[in-house]
Amino acid sequence: MTVRIDLFGLVVADMARSLAFYRALGLSIPADADDAPHTEVTLPGGLRLAFDTVETIRSFHPGWEAPSGSARMALAFACDTPAEVDEVYARMTKDGHAGELEPFDAFWGQRYATLTDPDGNAVDLFAALS
Repeated sequence: MTVRIDLFGLVVADMARSLAFYRALGLSIPADADDAPHTEVTLPGGLRLAFDTVETIRSFHPGWEAPSGSARMALAFACDTPAEVDEVYARMTKDGHAGELEPFDAFWGQRYATLTDPDGNAVDLFAALS
């Protein structure tokens, strides 16, 4: 048996708000998903990203509670150029989405920035510096 990552799932408090954030990052998510209890998109390369409402999770895990404290995982979106990192970060924060770390040149050779999605998840943007 070979185990492989196939899907990343996010639990969202407000489906429409969360999907609007990820659409603004460029994900192609159908408009009719805003009212769905579960939706998923296939990303380039075949991995899937799923979104479930709190109510959906509690339908099969009644005692589920949102974790507290800071995030321990992040989704990272590759940009084509360092300038695109700056552009996406500026556009997203101008549109009212939360910025966590403004773009900077990281010692590991990338232009890097971090946004926060509506549910508090870290969403990194990066591009190679050279």
